[in-house]
Amino acid sequence: MPASEHRNEYEGLLVDLREGALWLTLDQPETFNALTGEMVLGLIEHLRAAVTRDEVRVVVVTGSGAAFSAGADLTGDAPQDKYDATAVDAANALIRAVVDCDKPVVCGLNGVAAGVGMSAALACDLVVATASAALTLGFTRIGLMPDGGATATVAAAVGRARAMRLALLSDLISAQEAFDAGLVSHVFADDDYAEGLGKIVRRLAAGPPLAQAATKKAVNAATLDRLPDAFQRERAGQAVLLRSADAAEGMKAFNEKRRPDFEGR
Repeated sequence: MPASEHRNEYEGLLVDLREGALWLTLDQPETFNALTGEMVLGLIEHLRAAVTRDEVRVVVVTGSGAAFSAGADLTGDAPQDKYDATAVDAANALIRAVVDCDKPVVCGLNGVAAGVGMSAALACDLVVATASAALTLGFTRIGLMPDGGATATVAAAVGRARAMRLALLSDLISAQEAFDAGLVSHVFADDDYAEGLGKIVRRLAAGPPLAQAATKKAVNAATLDRLPDAFQRERAGQAVLLRSADAAEGMKAFNEKRRPDFEGR
């Protein structure tokens, strides 16, 4: 793909290669970039393909509008029919594609990242946030557990106590709180965010590809060695929870914008 070419093969995903950086932009701002199956497939395809593309030196995953990603698409009358074990497998495949890509993968955290949107953001090698961005795992609010490898990536970044806080309470934390906790690598004032992100991306694109690939592999091996086990545990746990009355109530309450009434069944 020439540097000036744009491709929009997957609905809701903009693809642009410029100056050695492959920009993958989630582009359904009306749903706060809730991840559809097509968007996830597109991300996976381009991340995997980047490994063999010499013209790609760095990958940037970001969003358009007010959010990075609201996570799974829970709209409609029967969200459980869309969010099932297959969706968990797709999320895990996306996280694996980010981690396995031998090019640096940067999350441009332009806004709120929730649920599996937060999982995807934290899988990236650098997370560059605007000061107004925020993050929440949010899974327990709808009767589910974190997935997308978040039980491993969050704990690796912040330790057990803070990971439990974020996973159990689904607290919404600011970009600055996330930076202070070690979840994100950079925070820029909103007016400085685009310039700051651009400088970081250009530095990576001009950096030594072999050294960056070896560095990423070594750091991930040291910190994310239990990621495959996390995928298995999350899938098994989520498969059970998705069949529960609590999950059905949680998703219904989410759509109706009310507090769920969980009964433990």
